[in-house]
Amino acid sequence: MSDLLHFRGELAALSSALIWAIAAVVYVGIARSLSPLMINLAKGVISIALLLLTILLSGDLAPNTTPIAVLLLMVSGAIGIGMGDTAYFEALYCLGARRALLLEALAPPLTAVLALIFLQETLGWQAWVGIALTIAGVTWVVIERTPNSEQKILRPWRGIGFGILAAIGQAGGAVLSRAAFSQTSISPLWSTLIRLTAGMLILVIWLMAQRQTAQALQPLRNRRVLSIVAITAFFSTYLGIWLQQIALKFTAAGIAQSLNATSPLFVLPVAIATGDRVSPRAILGAVVAIVGVWLLFSA
Repeated sequence: MSDLLHFRGELAALSSALIWAIAAVVYVGIARSLSPLMINLAKGVISIALLLLTILLSGDLAPNTTPIAVLLLMVSGAIGIGMGDTAYFEALYCLGARRALLLEALAPPLTAVLALIFLQETLGWQAWVGIALTIAGVTWVVIERTPNSEQKILRPWRGIGFGILAAIGQAGGAVLSRAAFSQTSISPLWSTLIRLTAGMLILVIWLMAQRQTAQALQPLRNRRVLSIVAITAFFSTYLGIWLQQIALKFTAAGIAQSLNATSPLFVLPVAIATGDRVSPRAILGAVVAIVGVWLLFSA
């Protein structure tokens, strides 16, 4: 038991990565019923309700923040959640869970580059080697051809484009969040709520602009679809973020980030179980990508 407590931060990070790996496969399934925009909106609304309930129960009713920090977090949510997550779900639909998650491995090096440009955070040689390995590993798997795979790749180039857009959105959102945290002592619970709310506002405006609100909401009237979205939102968005915060509290940030980025490795056995053939090349590419991320955040 003492060993488990000693490594509770590392275990929390791995648990978060596992949750996202399984959630990604589930989201691929419900993408046939819901559009990427509606998946993102539905899970966001459910998670906001859970966050509000948690804030009420915790008694943390007055966030310690500034108007500038709130603005940064709102823009972060609009870019990272409103744009980034929606693009991610489109990539899931087009590429499948394994390839979409591997494209997400581009987010850490992109974050490092944006932080260097806008926050003047310098990187050592080990970090740049990590960037190179991450991009190499991701590219290796994305260009893999698996003609005998039971899972068809729908619109591969469209999926790659949305996957890259998702990584850019998440990287931009992360840098803006970091800028906000440097100016205030706002709790992660409140920052998550502000980001999610801003992201959902963008999605609502987007949905209304399409003038197909009633048609887009129609699948959610199916109890089975709504139940799957609600359960997955609880684990992937609400619980996943909570586990990430535990990891950052009880272990070094570099270790937590590295372990959180291991979702692609968890996806491989899940992909096998769902009929997606995984070649040794895919496994090697995933390992190379994760080694790159580990080097980047342990530098």
